[in-house]
Parts: sequence; structure tokens; C-alpha cells
Amino acid sequence: MKAIHYVEDWGNRHHPAAIDVLRILLGAFLLAKGYAFLQNMAYLKWILSNHDLAGLPSETMSFLMFYVIFVHMTGGALIMLGISTRVASLLQLPIIVAAIFVINNFKSPLNTELWLSVLSGILLLVFLVIGSGPFSLDHYLTELKED
Repeated sequence: MKAIHYVEDWGNRHHPAAIDVLRILLGAFLLAKGYAFLQNMAYLKWILSNHDLAGLPSETMSFLMFYVIFVHMTGGALIMLGISTRVASLLQLPIIVAAIFVINNFKSPLNTELWLSVLSGILLLVFLVIGSGPFSLDHYLTELKED
């Protein structure tokens, strides 16, 4: 528990304000990706069924689809607004890791989805450590609570 508190304190002290722009863009991207999956669930099902996940029961496949959509949309909104950024980033990581190593693994090196997944994963790891920053609702609500 002490290590988690140390990482959280370190992240709060070492957070340039310019990184908040990246946090907002990442959150908007994840929210848009979740909305795109919601609008085209057949495509998401096709992605999951064509990558060694076809043997899963239909209930598990449905759970995975709704987990991906729910976490992308709610997590993206939370990251964009700067509310519980570390938790939202942690919940996003399994999806992004699966996108990197399972979904996009053996496509061409110029695969833009792979590079977007890698960049998203790196940014999620960064925000998992440094948190939401000074331009966030977390920071604003903390200041209101202190006053």
C-alpha cells in the first residue's frame, strides 16, 4: 500500500500541464472507439471471433463485447474529464494489450491500428503512473474540498 501511495504522490508532483492535452485526446479517442464499436457490434464480434476466440461460448463472447464497449466509453470519458484516471487506465490496459498482442500481432508493420494500440497502451501506462494532472475534475474537486 505504501508503494502505491508513493507512486501516486510522485505522479502528482511530476505532471507537466501539456500532458493533460494528451490525456484529453486519449480519452476522446477511446470514447470514440467505444462508440464506433457500439454502432457496429457485428464488426467487434467479427474481430473477436477471427482471433483464436471463436471457441468461446456465446455468453463469454457477449460479455467481452460489452466489456470492451463499456470500458472504452466510460473509461474514455473518465480519462478525458480527469476523473479516476488511474482506475480508468488500469481497466483499459487489458483491452489494449489484447489489441496489441492478439488482434494486431501478425499484420503488416505499417498497420495503423497496431501503432494506435501501442501508442494508446503507452499513454495509458503513463497516466496510470502520473494520474490526471492539474487540468482535471479530480484536481478541481480536490481544491473545492480543501476550501
